Amino acid sequence: MGKYDDIINLPHHISDYHKPMSMINRAAQFAPFAALNGHDDAIEEAARTTESFKEISEEEKIYLSRKLKFAIENNSLVNIKFFVEDQNKSGGSYRKVMGNIKKWDELDNVLLMSDGLTIPIPYIYEIRIIKNNPHIPSPEAT
Repeated sequence: MGKYDDIINLPHHISDYHKPMSMINRAAQFAPFAALNGHDDAIEEAARTTESFKEISEEEKIYLSRKLKFAIENNSLVNIKFFVEDQNKSGGSYRKVMGNIKKWDELDNVLLMSDGLTIPIPYIYEIRIIKNNPHIPSPEAT
């Protein structure tokens, strides 16, 4: 006869006084004993997706150039969509910002925004001038 043979087949005890602990709270008790530190972060990073950079046509580049020039000359409020490379994996994501363009640095080929943000010109995908201007011809008109 083993040490616990007398209790091995008894039903599980349920207290009349204490409410059972939730599964989340029971699991939280063992969280500090995770076998691999950083494992969850590594899995999350591997699952994170990135987008690839979309090259725009020469026609669209000319159109964006015109819009940029107009926005700078008129100190227009603009929405700019541009690509940001991911630091940890290949690809990146598209980001949108709204603001005024402070300067077009042609030497470094970047836009300097009034809030201090620097946007590389080749990564600009779209520019929308907030105030409507009929004087900028569309790419179809050129």
